[in-house]
Amino acid sequence: MSRPTPIIALLSACLILQSCGTPEYRTERTHCEAEWLLEMPPVYRLEPVTKCRSEERPTGETVCETSGTTTVCKPVMKTVSVPYKELERVDIRKAERDTQIASCAARACTAKYGNAECEI
Repeated sequence: MSRPTPIIALLSACLILQSCGTPEYRTERTHCEAEWLLEMPPVYRLEPVTKCRSEERPTGETVCETSGTTTVCKPVMKTVSVPYKELERVDIRKAERDTQIASCAARACTAKYGNAECEI
């Protein structure tokens, strides 16, 4: 399975984050993201993460149907969530950078609009 490149993942994250707030806030945040990506570029490391997958498992019960002289029994299945570990490439600076970006955007909004949300 191919992984998205860091740039595609970053742009996707930016688009998701930009869907929140006013257009003015998104503009300020975009400027701050560009600034802080240069100031604090991503540093990637492989880390184990816990994920879950769904599996069908028999419950031990059966359901039988009779049609004429034939009886067909099928096991009753249930879907269970099974945790597993997987190595994932993680930007170890992301949380710190996101805090700086949010602070930068709030400062810029407060300076221009008098509030941290850039509401007019």
